[in-house]
Amino acid sequence: MDKPVNQRAWFLVLPVVAIVAFSAVVPLMTVVNYSVQDILGPEQRLFVGTEWFRKVLHDPELHGALLRQIVFSLSILAIELPLGVGLALVLPREGWRSSLSLVLVSLPLLIPWNVVGTIWQIFGRGDIGLGGVLLNGLGIEYNYTANPVHAWLTVLTMDVWHWTPLVALLAYAGLRAVPNAFYQAAKIDGASRWAIFRFIELPKLSGVLTIAVLLRFMDSFTIYTEPFVLTGGGPGNATTFLSQYLTTLAVGQFDLGRAAAFSLVYFLVILLFSYIFYTAMNSTSGEGGK
Repeated sequence: MDKPVNQRAWFLVLPVVAIVAFSAVVPLMTVVNYSVQDILGPEQRLFVGTEWFRKVLHDPELHGALLRQIVFSLSILAIELPLGVGLALVLPREGWRSSLSLVLVSLPLLIPWNVVGTIWQIFGRGDIGLGGVLLNGLGIEYNYTANPVHAWLTVLTMDVWHWTPLVALLAYAGLRAVPNAFYQAAKIDGASRWAIFRFIELPKLSGVLTIAVLLRFMDSFTIYTEPFVLTGGGPGNATTFLSQYLTTLAVGQFDLGRAAAFSLVYFLVILLFSYIFYTAMNSTSGEGGK
């Protein structure tokens, strides 16, 4: 009796498999095909094997972009995770203030990426931008269009402003899932606020924090629109990350073979780092549970 049911179930799954194959597997195979060929024209292609991969891996510009990308993504995680958890801890849990706070916190997430870049492009200007004028008024010669450090810090601050609310909402949902009985028992035992966070709330947040780390890392590692609109990758190449490097290869130089090889390397690097973060956080939460 089970066999016909299972066969009918496979027919229900087939449309999903076809959609996934069309939207993911077929484009991926196309990229793999381009990565081993030198495209000379519409009908002229030359098989080059792993030549593009060797050139990509020995490209000093790629090494610089990768280093900037890793530093940027790690900085994002180091800032947004504690800031988002801290924001979630101070948000009200009940009543209309809770709903209002959640709406206000979520507002930056509703703004499109290109609009975020434009907002901070104006905000940081020293002549008309509120942030630039304020910093210059304090005696800080701020100019994100000419100073690489200022450009880097501006992109970093922009991302923190835009995406910390996501971490806060995830942490808030995790805190709401903590049973009230835990807090009551801690109150009876006379536990401090730090003890409650350390031994009750933080272990319960391990699952949502793992999701937050993976989401923020993958998103920050593929960031393109905001820094491109804000700085264009400059000054120089101070804010040129991997995604912009890839776009320059594929669109600017129309070097499809090298761009395809790099995109595969890019994809594998993201998978590797995501796996490392996921394994590390799972092992940490497992030890905490013990």
